[in-house]
Amino acid sequence: MNTSDLERYCEKAIQAGATHAVVTTPQTVVTAPWVRFKCLYGCPYKERYSCPPHTPTPEETRATLDSYSRLILFHVEAPYSKERGRNMMAYLDVLVKLEGELFKDGYYKAFVMLAGPCVLCKECGKVEGIPCRLPAKTRPSMESCGIDVFQTARNNGFSISTLKEKSETQNLYCLMLVD
Repeated sequence: MNTSDLERYCEKAIQAGATHAVVTTPQTVVTAPWVRFKCLYGCPYKERYSCPPHTPTPEETRATLDSYSRLILFHVEAPYSKERGRNMMAYLDVLVKLEGELFKDGYYKAFVMLAGPCVLCKECGKVEGIPCRLPAKTRPSMESCGIDVFQTARNNGFSISTLKEKSETQNLYCLMLVD
């Protein structure tokens, strides 16, 4: 697999705050029905447009992934701080802009899947029964689409484990579908 044309996008992501960025293939990404159970139970299911049931099912996600030949997996280490949430929001915005840059550079299938629930608005329009306020910036998370982030990270050479304390460094992953 030729990756040289995508290396500059990996570098841009690292310069913007990613710890690592690797070009990979859809075969390394694991989808599973159980992942959405984490959204159904323990998360505000149905309360955001970027959460299930408003996101692709694991089966739809698998079919979409399989229509690509190359992806970029981004890893971000997020040490605990009062600014962690704000820093992550800024970084996720960088990835949405990088998606736009890839598109303008001819990668017309570029699409990024982010980490965790959307927190762009204080309260999602879904709760108020109004359309999404920021549809150009909103993207689903890998998890909400049924991607097993832990196994996907491990398949790409990353070490990841569950956290025992909120004060631990979080390892977040985002996925750019490129082709």
